[in-house]
Amino acid sequence: MTASLRRVGIKLAQYAVGLAALAWALGRVEWGRAAALFGEVSPGVIAALVVVSGLGLLGRFLMWHALLGHVRPTRFRTAASATLVVSFVNLLLPSRFSGRAAAPFVLRTEANVAYPEAVAIAGVHTGLYALVYGLVALTGLALAVGALPAGLALALALSTVLYFLAGALVLLAGFNLGVVERAAALLEGVLRRVPAAGERLAGLAGALPAFTAESAGTFRGLSSAPGVLAGYAAGWCGALLLAPGLRVWLLFDALGTGFEPALFLPLYLVAAYSVTLLPLTPGGIGVTEASATAVFVALGVPAAVVVPVVFVDRFLGVYLPALAGWYPSLRIDLSGLAAE
Repeated sequence: MTASLRRVGIKLAQYAVGLAALAWALGRVEWGRAAALFGEVSPGVIAALVVVSGLGLLGRFLMWHALLGHVRPTRFRTAASATLVVSFVNLLLPSRFSGRAAAPFVLRTEANVAYPEAVAIAGVHTGLYALVYGLVALTGLALAVGALPAGLALALALSTVLYFLAGALVLLAGFNLGVVERAAALLEGVLRRVPAAGERLAGLAGALPAFTAESAGTFRGLSSAPGVLAGYAAGWCGALLLAPGLRVWLLFDALGTGFEPALFLPLYLVAAYSVTLLPLTPGGIGVTEASATAVFVALGVPAAVVVPVVFVDRFLGVYLPALAGWYPSLRIDLSGLAAE
């Protein structure tokens, strides 16, 4: 096969993947309920949802820009493009860690950074994201645990603890190259014993970033810079706490359901969405909506309201940005990714 035909084949495959991802997401819309929902929401609330979602997306861009900008001057637009492409990959692959395994390649292509630097940047992002997510999710779970069915609470506890442990392990690996292989092997052995999902969970340990001495130096510089950590934390809170919490609160309020205490709502959402780490479906599609619905029904919100509200929040905050990443991903030669 000639190089030109190969490139055409790769492009066609990318278009097919993009269309498949779109069909997967749209196929899970309950259109009747969604139409009824938006029929009851005022234009002012819809405008507020758009603004909040835009600010949440800027928060995601800020997370990557804070890391990239510390290594070398990076335009915000470049960080935004890299964010969208990584989000698109995460939507396609079974868990967040397998999705982020492609992040160094994306950063090298989109931001023109050396591969060791890209590995360090992706590693710091993964470690910080998982550690903070785990801590916040555990807080939300602790606040809600008394109202949740035992099985649901156990599943959420497993996923949140995995977030915390994986984040701590990645950060530890960046500072101590010798400990990561031993710790990953130990974690893999423990996860393999989990009933039903053991083999898939054990695969998460093998997807942790592998640092070289060169990338570890960049990793330490990034993870110990106060400005980087402050920028990343601001982006994380905006994208993962404030935007989803405001979206869901606005919709609950518009539908006359309300939610008290409203201050806990973002924490409950983080805990409910934590199942995205488990390698069950690409991007957690379907499973995440089901777990969030179960959480809020247990907390007293009617299921008829929760289902469309959760999907709208996921669509605006996760699926739409990820699908937007399909277009910039067309610049990337996936055959190069396979070779990494």
